[in-house]
Amino acid sequence: MIPDRESAPRPLEEYRAYLRLLARLQLDPKLQGKLDPSDLVQETLLRAHAKRDQFQGQTDAELAAWLRRILANLLTDALRRHGLAGRNAASEQGLEESADRLETFLSGSGDSPMQRAVKQEELLQLSEALDRLPDDQRVAVELKHLQGWTVEAIAGQLGRSKTAVGGLLRRGVKKLRDHMKENP
Repeated sequence: MIPDRESAPRPLEEYRAYLRLLARLQLDPKLQGKLDPSDLVQETLLRAHAKRDQFQGQTDAELAAWLRRILANLLTDALRRHGLAGRNAASEQGLEESADRLETFLSGSGDSPMQRAVKQEELLQLSEALDRLPDDQRVAVELKHLQGWTVEAIAGQLGRSKTAVGGLLRRGVKKLRDHMKENP
């Protein structure tokens, strides 16, 4: 029997790709050499596991929000340790905005408990699909569709031509669509 996602949150490990995506969206690409999103996510999951008894929610959405708060605190602490807090302040609000952009990227919105559960499942699938893309395609798709960068700005960031970035975007979005169709 499949557990009711509105009453039984999924295991913490299933949020790894989602949290890594949020961490990447919060960090300026130039800072990712100093702060590894995977390390931040690992620490987030370790802290969440250690403090699981403090989690008061009952749904996937509440668990995702709790994990985002832990990640926001870790991001802020890491930026302070590296003397970067003023340059790229990560905040709970920033993570919420990133999560909202992810939800907007997925079409449609729903207010019923079942629709919220479906949307949470789609967010986790999208995060996993993005993780499977080659790095250059993943970065291009994230910058364009989740952070709103122009093709020209992405080309400058990646050191590629606008035509090359267009190709990365087309191939990346096609792979995402294919993955989402294969894993409904």
